[in-house]
Amino acid sequence: MENTNKPQQNKFGQWLKTSITARMLMVGFLVIILLIPLSYISNLITERSLRQQDVVNEINDKWGNNVLVYGPILKLPYKTYLETKTYNETTKTYLTETKTQVKYAYIFPENLSSEVDANSKTLKRGNFESAVFTTNMSFNGDFIKPNLERKGIKDEDIIWDRLKILIKTSNLKGIKNEMFINVNDSNYPFETNFNENTNDYSNYLDELESGPLEDLDFKTSEKANFNFNITFNGSKDIQIIPIGKTTTLNMTSNWADPSFIGNFLPNDETKEITKNGFKADWKVIHINRAFSQQYLENIPNLNEFAFGTKFMVMVDEYQKSERSAKYGFLVIGLTFLVFFLIQTMSKINIHPFQYLMIGLALTMFYTLLVSISEHSNFLKAYLVAGISVIFLITLYAKSILKTIKFPVFIGLSLTALYTFIYVIIQLENYALLVGSIGLFIILAIVMFVSRKIDWNND
Repeated sequence: MENTNKPQQNKFGQWLKTSITARMLMVGFLVIILLIPLSYISNLITERSLRQQDVVNEINDKWGNNVLVYGPILKLPYKTYLETKTYNETTKTYLTETKTQVKYAYIFPENLSSEVDANSKTLKRGNFESAVFTTNMSFNGDFIKPNLERKGIKDEDIIWDRLKILIKTSNLKGIKNEMFINVNDSNYPFETNFNENTNDYSNYLDELESGPLEDLDFKTSEKANFNFNITFNGSKDIQIIPIGKTTTLNMTSNWADPSFIGNFLPNDETKEITKNGFKADWKVIHINRAFSQQYLENIPNLNEFAFGTKFMVMVDEYQKSERSAKYGFLVIGLTFLVFFLIQTMSKINIHPFQYLMIGLALTMFYTLLVSISEHSNFLKAYLVAGISVIFLITLYAKSILKTIKFPVFIGLSLTALYTFIYVIIQLENYALLVGSIGLFIILAIVMFVSRKIDWNND
């Protein structure tokens, strides 16, 4: 029995060593096996990225969230009358009773101009950082005397001495100055209106309400000029809602990577973006947006019409590491292909265990990349991880291949491959184009090198 099995085992082992098909199957199997640690590494990157986002959200919550300003809005009380009739059984007649109710009309300004200056900086916590800003916002404009007759409200039913002004914002906690509004040279302080539904940014905003505008008399004046200033600590974005019949916004900042968001874009003629910051101007007139200048009883949710600037963080370290890890299959596959072609053409035997060690070294690149990038920038982390892995595999190849030319070729190939992947990661609009061209060139080289291999040697 022993004499029968040994020749069969020797024959199978010899087939593994000499058969090209066997080596191809072995290499393919190892590539699939190495997808398991790659998937764990991808999960690690995702976990660290989510941790970063949690820390950023915590920093932003304490410093100040996104800034959205909706106002000023004139809050105008008026009287309405409700008649009720009751039947008197004794007198066999109807008694009419009139009740007076006070409701509110909300009037938007005729003109609204805003100057915004945002100074950005970074806040760090541990290995993570968040981009935040302090913005000074100044508003001025005017209200014209409200005319509610078209809505069925008589002028004598309006309670002029109880006029107030409202301002809504998404970042009440981030306000850093006492709030006053100047109307026709008289100052009126603001107080907070509590709104228990302020957790949903998309639907509810915090309210600031002024005291009664006692010095404003629309009976003798057709216009009321206003101005006020707000200083915010904020993050993510700055937006306003264009409630003026004519609304203008001028924004400047030292932030070099703005993203203009919302329903309206800034004027191309005046927009400037440099490495030192940006400047942008908007102008929106009433026919550009589909809402009225006057509302009764309720203020509508007009958040969908907001516009402004998002303080965009360009692709961060975790996003770059995640994109790099997506090419892990390509790196391992091409590296194994180089070793396979060298083994096939030079007749040097490479054991499956040695392939496995090379594959594990390649996967270590991504853990090194993530861990180092948390303490440095992505470029330095990429260089350190890449040089370490290339040097390790080149030395290991030297011990396997017993020559110098093949390890040098492998080192140069890995250097070119990691450089190619880094270029793709940095590109956004042309990543697919450059990647496709690069893969085409790699395929052409492999086809050229392998054209003289005898694939029938099984």
